[in-house]
Amino acid sequence: MYVTVHLYSNKNGELNRFLSKFYNTNLDIYESLRWEQKYNNPIELAEIIGVFFDNMDDYSIHMWICLDKNVYIHIDEKNGNEIIKYLYERFPY
Repeated sequence: MYVTVHLYSNKNGELNRFLSKFYNTNLDIYESLRWEQKYNNPIELAEIIGVFFDNMDDYSIHMWICLDKNVYIHIDEKNGNEIIKYLYERFPY
């Protein structure tokens, strides 16, 4: 089983700017308005959620995560910290 993170933007270059900073490299995805990453370990989501949550005012990006098949959770300023806590409670390994 894997979990996914989905990033969306209406602005060219925003995903490249955010992800290049997150991964500390230039991803060269300037024209992309959508990005998806699958993780085998759900706890790995906590890092990108935390960075997104801490910097969401600096980027025109929306984040959705999928922990269960066909169930998507929008990450915003109201639930970011709670979702990270939930990840560690649900997947304590």
